[in-house]
Amino acid sequence: MLIDRRTVLLGGAVAAGGLLLSPAWAAGQVAGGGWVSVRRFGAKGDGRALDTSAINRAIDHAAARGGGTVVFPAGTYAAHTIRLKSRVSLYLDQGATILAAAPTATAGYDVAEPQDPRAVGFQDFGHSHWRNSLIWGEGLHDIAILGPGLIWGKGLGRGDGKDNWLKDPSGPGTGNKAIALKNCRNVLLRDFKVLEGGWFALLATGVDNLTIDNVVVDTNRDGFDIDCCRNVRVTNCTVNSPWDDGICPKSSYALGEPRITENLTIANCFVTGNYQVGSVIDGSFRKMPADFAPQIHGRIKFGTETNGGFRNVAISNCVFEDSRGLAIETVDGGVIEDFAISNITMRGIVDAPLFLRLGKRMRGPAGRPIGTLKRIMIQNVTSSNATPLPSVFAGLAGHPIEDVSLSDVYLHHVGGAPAAMAQVRPPENELGYPEATMFGDLPATGLFARHLRNLEMHHVEIATAAPDPRPAIWLEDVADADITNLRAPRGETFALTDVTGFRSTGARWLKDRQIDGRITDRF
Repeated sequence: MLIDRRTVLLGGAVAAGGLLLSPAWAAGQVAGGGWVSVRRFGAKGDGRALDTSAINRAIDHAAARGGGTVVFPAGTYAAHTIRLKSRVSLYLDQGATILAAAPTATAGYDVAEPQDPRAVGFQDFGHSHWRNSLIWGEGLHDIAILGPGLIWGKGLGRGDGKDNWLKDPSGPGTGNKAIALKNCRNVLLRDFKVLEGGWFALLATGVDNLTIDNVVVDTNRDGFDIDCCRNVRVTNCTVNSPWDDGICPKSSYALGEPRITENLTIANCFVTGNYQVGSVIDGSFRKMPADFAPQIHGRIKFGTETNGGFRNVAISNCVFEDSRGLAIETVDGGVIEDFAISNITMRGIVDAPLFLRLGKRMRGPAGRPIGTLKRIMIQNVTSSNATPLPSVFAGLAGHPIEDVSLSDVYLHHVGGAPAAMAQVRPPENELGYPEATMFGDLPATGLFARHLRNLEMHHVEIATAAPDPRPAIWLEDVADADITNLRAPRGETFALTDVTGFRSTGARWLKDRQIDGRITDRF
């Protein structure tokens, strides 16, 4: 935007989003170029009056002019559904809040659209609808939500019936998502904050060329759900999601066909599941009470909806704190391939720092083959003070996970398991919901791997705070395991069952060992 000399001379200038803007514009009195204030269309911004109509009129006005930026000056704008348009950006100024108002008997959110009949039964209600949201767009291009302001989903439902005031979490007039986008392209989300985002702070389905940067989410269920999307960058974001997942790529059947989520980068992000909602945004970072520990979520998780799969993914420079670990799952016939994971730190992980799962729940159209999971490279990962459940790499008999590499990895657990746990033989649970706890107690301190082909581990250390009777690594039905420079606690290091092609060299406390045939042994 160009500010003419006369505007600057008349009122000076203030900064907003890197642009020079007049004080009158900042107060919502005027707009220049392609910028328009919602106050010009009657928005009160007092947190009491419903500003829905004024906001949507401002968006329609900008769209009719060929595009522009709709500005929310400082204030609290109570609203129900806001409908985005192509070539229109929303700019939330410092001190501006879009407040999701509670539905009433006469006013509420857009009614959820009919579900695609091809997708019925293959994903839950939340992943099947977009319009029952605070902000939504479908079939749009070149849209953005920007600025240092706040989106507060106070009046949104969680979608799971746990809303004390909301008797019907999916009924007419109720909303359950802060932002929902379907079949859009060229989308930018940057610099704003989301408090209590409902079922999803963001549900993006079939969105291509999506950038999410420097967004803070402090929410009561999922953070970002990135479903059937291509060319996505998630960078510099913070997500606190105690009751559900933080950054959660998916590949559902919601579009009526399997569509792979691919060309995805997640970098420089912080995920956690153990801070009181609101305390991350206000900077106080107040921990949840100790008895909340069994419910902790947070984390980055790929799945569970996996009809298409995930391909060409890079995850780097991310921090996990008091959350579940990194999960990569395909259970509905989707493919997972070509992941590069590096420079990850984890503290206080609840259940399995690393979880790879190839299963056969097969929630999708009949006749699909079982999926594949291959070419997963993991390096420079440190995890400390994790609960006793080890990392889990679990495929299926006849359908192994393939080509997994761990290098320069440190896995530290609290240890202290009872002696009987070292002899546990976990069930296969082929049809189960994919979660690291799905097999119950596991007989390893660091890694439980079953049904794998081509496993490489280089410079991996496994440690426990308290003595633990379980071996560091349990391998079952694994072909071609190559392990070099392993460090593990003194005692039993390996439990091998039906392993073909095993080599361990340079391991602390152990002699080098190479077995080219089949072996079942413990040492």
